Amino acid sequence: MSDPSSAAPVVLDVWCELECPDCHLALSDVHALRARYGDRLEVRLRHFPLEKHKHAYAAAQAAEEAVVQGKGWPYIEAVLARTAELARSGQPLLIEVAAELGLDAEEFDTALIDGRHLLIVDADQAEGKAIGVTGTPTYVIGDERLDGGKSQEGLRERIEEIADRLLAGQD
Repeated sequence: MSDPSSAAPVVLDVWCELECPDCHLALSDVHALRARYGDRLEVRLRHFPLEKHKHAYAAAQAAEEAVVQGKGWPYIEAVLARTAELARSGQPLLIEVAAELGLDAEEFDTALIDGRHLLIVDADQAEGKAIGVTGTPTYVIGDERLDGGKSQEGLRERIEEIADRLLAGQD
């Protein structure tokens, strides 16, 4: 008999970019999914900066620096809450948000200059393209890809159906 608490969590990859207003709207679904599943669902942000958003690539690199400094999700959520401001202000906003969260803003600035997180962002984007991601947010759970860039209507319910099925299969 297996212990369900020791089962590996179901992984939900959220292909996102931090200048995308739709990704900001998707946060409410991410919060609801986390509340419902707790540790049984691992939500991973995957970077997919879109060319139409001038500061998305820098924002993805800054998010990776926030992960290194221990506040990945708080930083991601803070930047997503200010997508319009990011579009206007660019890199200074990324540094400002880091300082507001008590992160080492100087190190953020250095990371954006030296490009230490480029490979992570590029790898995410390449993987996304390889599996057919074309816009954000896009969700991948199990072997299913759900495109939230066209419409987020009903997506959380669909993700829950898939997660429930995958978790039931672990018993």
